[in-house]
Amino acid sequence: MARITLLLPAGPTGILPALPDRRTVAPPNRPDAGCDPLRAPRNALPRGRRVCYLKPAPRAGLSSRKTDLDQNVDTATASPDTLLRIIAAQTEIAKLGLDLGGVMAYVTEQVPQLTGASGAAVEFAEGDDMVYRAASGSAAGMLGLRLRRSGSLSGLCVTRGELLHCMDSETDPRVDRDACRRVGLRSMLVMPLTHAETTVGVLKVMSPDVDGFSAADAGTLRLTADLIAAAMFHAARNEANALYLRATHDALTGLPNRALFYDRLRQSMHTALRANGRLGILNIDMDGLKPINDGYGHRAGDAALREIATRMLGAVRRSDTVARVGGDEFAVILPSVGGRDDVDAQRARLARQVGEPFEFEGHPLRLGVSVGIAMLPDDGTDMNALIEHADQAMYEVKRTRTQRVAHA
Repeated sequence: MARITLLLPAGPTGILPALPDRRTVAPPNRPDAGCDPLRAPRNALPRGRRVCYLKPAPRAGLSSRKTDLDQNVDTATASPDTLLRIIAAQTEIAKLGLDLGGVMAYVTEQVPQLTGASGAAVEFAEGDDMVYRAASGSAAGMLGLRLRRSGSLSGLCVTRGELLHCMDSETDPRVDRDACRRVGLRSMLVMPLTHAETTVGVLKVMSPDVDGFSAADAGTLRLTADLIAAAMFHAARNEANALYLRATHDALTGLPNRALFYDRLRQSMHTALRANGRLGILNIDMDGLKPINDGYGHRAGDAALREIATRMLGAVRRSDTVARVGGDEFAVILPSVGGRDDVDAQRARLARQVGEPFEFEGHPLRLGVSVGIAMLPDDGTDMNALIEHADQAMYEVKRTRTQRVAHA
């Protein structure tokens, strides 16, 4: 039975004024019991206002009741207790974050408590079928069930993108009567789940009773459906972001990968050439990764790579790009540099910071890098030529160091 919340000015004695005929007043904790007049709780609302719940007088026939629900669902107000429980549900959903499955399971568990339904389900439209992706109560056994979209109220809800209300499955031509009988369903509300302006599924509540839901129940269902739709949006956006990150970033270090490095280098070179500016490239090779892997295992080698990545990020400017372009190879883009001396100073600072002491599980590991430099436009204006120049400069550093060690 629908309940309408009114805020009325209190009379001089704090008693609610007389109410119109054909209505009864029920206290919040006894919505089906009538009493007139009602003294409302003093601290529940702003001063000078009281709350009461109006229970509409019975109307003749289910069709008039359905019309009343359809007309009043947008203005129906849930009880304060229901609103508080919806707010609590929102808090729990926020804790679930981007776990869409967890959100759907939680909502289907909560909706029956909020509406008095015997069960609830989330169905997704997949091709020509409606698939139960979350279910609770009397619908719990339907999880994973596939039904044809055509001939079902859920499929019609997806097509229309609007709330549908079945008051009696025995007389409603839109529903699969035999399927309703098998699960003991007599009435239901079906609310569309809309994501990016497309209805992709429904939130459905069901009851074994004829006319088991009110306009307030439909309003509650709309609020909870909105929660799922929002979770769907953020989960989809996060999935897209995750796919982008996997495609453009190194899984071990979190640094941009080779593809993103080339893309950013292309953009940075274009900007520098257009502004007649300079740009530096550092080609970096990690020294001693193989001995670390051989002596302490690949876990130690991975830890060393992550540590080097962190140290390099700490040695450069926010505008610079540090990327992992190979197994033990890194590269840095230095936009807007003054000259070769600036780039050489940056190279020295980075090598010094990487070479600081490092321990892995109590074992001291020696970290070091060999760094080659290339400058735009000094060493060329072609991207591949600049990368090759920096690569050769890096190998020259390695050869010089090896010769120095050999002579020592």
